[in-house]
Amino acid sequence: MMTPGQMKAARALLGWDQCQLAEAAGVSLPTIQRMESSEGNVRGNVDTLVKVIDALDRVGIELINEGATSLQGGRGVRLKA
Repeated sequence: MMTPGQMKAARALLGWDQCQLAEAAGVSLPTIQRMESSEGNVRGNVDTLVKVIDALDRVGIELINEGATSLQGGRGVRLKA
């Protein structure tokens, strides 16, 4: 799962706007806008979520899920080493 905050933080780390993420993921701009305006976890069909997560992964973004090892705990994003 991914939160809207994680999507926005990932874009910020990359210096991307919503259009750039949409293009990298092969989805429409309105889809990215809708996903980022979700409450709680990002909403969308599984294929779309996988496309977005894969696009972020390809450019070095690691999503940190709840319960994953991190110094502060919680959710977030970080650049891969």
